[in-house]
Amino acid sequence: MLKDIAARWVAERRPAVLVTVAEAKGSVPRDAGTRMLVDAKEAEGTIGGGHLELQAIATARDMLAAGRMEPLRVHQALGPALGQCCGGAVTLSFEALNAAALVQWPAQPRFHLQLYGAGHVGRAIARLLATLDVTVDWIDERDDAFTATPDHIRHVAVDAVEGEVANAPPGAYYLVLTHRHDLDERIAEAILRRGDFAFFGLIGSRTKRQRFVHRFEQRGIAPEAIARMTCPIGMRGIEGKEPEVIAVAVVAQLLSLQPGSVEPFV
Repeated sequence: MLKDIAARWVAERRPAVLVTVAEAKGSVPRDAGTRMLVDAKEAEGTIGGGHLELQAIATARDMLAAGRMEPLRVHQALGPALGQCCGGAVTLSFEALNAAALVQWPAQPRFHLQLYGAGHVGRAIARLLATLDVTVDWIDERDDAFTATPDHIRHVAVDAVEGEVANAPPGAYYLVLTHRHDLDERIAEAILRRGDFAFFGLIGSRTKRQRFVHRFEQRGIAPEAIARMTCPIGMRGIEGKEPEVIAVAVVAQLLSLQPGSVEPFV
């Protein structure tokens, strides 16, 4: 996650510039609030690519080379002058990357996810989420099943994993893909009985869904809650059973739920 990289650079006392899309109007490659880090040799993150980004990197490096780190704002129309046909306009801010900039960094993640299962698919999903501004509780019975992840993906190894459902904030996302159907069922029931989820995805076939739905109906779970359970999971049109492909389809599905995600950039 970009904030983690920024914190590491600050800890290393690495001279760098934080480039932010301060304002965005019309058709633009990235929204206001998008950030990029630039030092003398590296650039992390992206404000949309193309000539706009190349020019921003050059401006940041000119600041570093001159030792001129006062805040700077630059307005750019994304037209023929930049070789970009977007038609919108952006205002970029340039400032020194320091502890003060980290304090002002927005703390609100895209979503809070409880990810149940550290098998092949769970690990592939975690690898993708490691690059995004999200908060994840990655939960499994097996302490040795997790792979290394950044701090925003928290490892939770407990015996009664379904008990962790109660610890999620209201409006959380849930993905259930453990190594056992009976465990999936217990977790799914806890999520459905809680009922305040923004998204609940259960890995499996339509046959598995029908079997689970029948059992949940017999146990008196509200039909409207059951109807909101997503199974199978993953963005339609992304075909393949490899864990990495499933992970791409699932993370794309989660991101598609975000406000504004359905409006394509043209």
